[in-house]
Amino acid sequence: MQLGMDFSLVESLVAGVDEVGRGPLCGAVVTAAVILDPARPILGLNDSKKLSEARREKLFDEICEKALAWCIARAEVEEIDRLNILHATMLAMQRAVEGLSVTPRLALIDGNRCPQLQVPSAAVVKGDSQVPAIAAASILAKVARDREMQLLDQQYPGYGIAGHKGYPTPVHLEALRRLGPTPIHRRSFAPVRALLGPS
Repeated sequence: MQLGMDFSLVESLVAGVDEVGRGPLCGAVVTAAVILDPARPILGLNDSKKLSEARREKLFDEICEKALAWCIARAEVEEIDRLNILHATMLAMQRAVEGLSVTPRLALIDGNRCPQLQVPSAAVVKGDSQVPAIAAASILAKVARDREMQLLDQQYPGYGIAGHKGYPTPVHLEALRRLGPTPIHRRSFAPVRALLGPS
């Protein structure tokens, strides 16, 4: 279901839901669900990709402090390989909404499809630049995943994970060819699968 309405007029207890990490060759896909508090507005919310890292970090703390409820969830590499990335993303979104301490009346999902939820939901294309709660979710998911990539970079040196965040950049692909896949690489993704040879 698509919603044609002014999102600023939607009643409160709306959860915004977004994901980060569908495209990378390694690491989990991370999702977040956020219910903003109309009484405690947060200025400067936008699609996380349009914000600087410093701004995202600052907003991350403000969202966690001011939101009525928020939850960061994930689907692991094994789940991505078993289910495929789309189904794993839907599962992670489901976990984020179910993990909220307040039950939303409506969940607005960034993109063009909705996970199966216990509450009414609607997909909003480019929602992270239209719906403040989705923008907030995109910031939580992005910061959480980026922090994780920094840690994985220390655990698996040589791949440049802190820089490319697992995306298939030339640096990452070259390191993969040189060093081979690690346990955090998604074996179902073509560039990784190609290096593993016939199973």
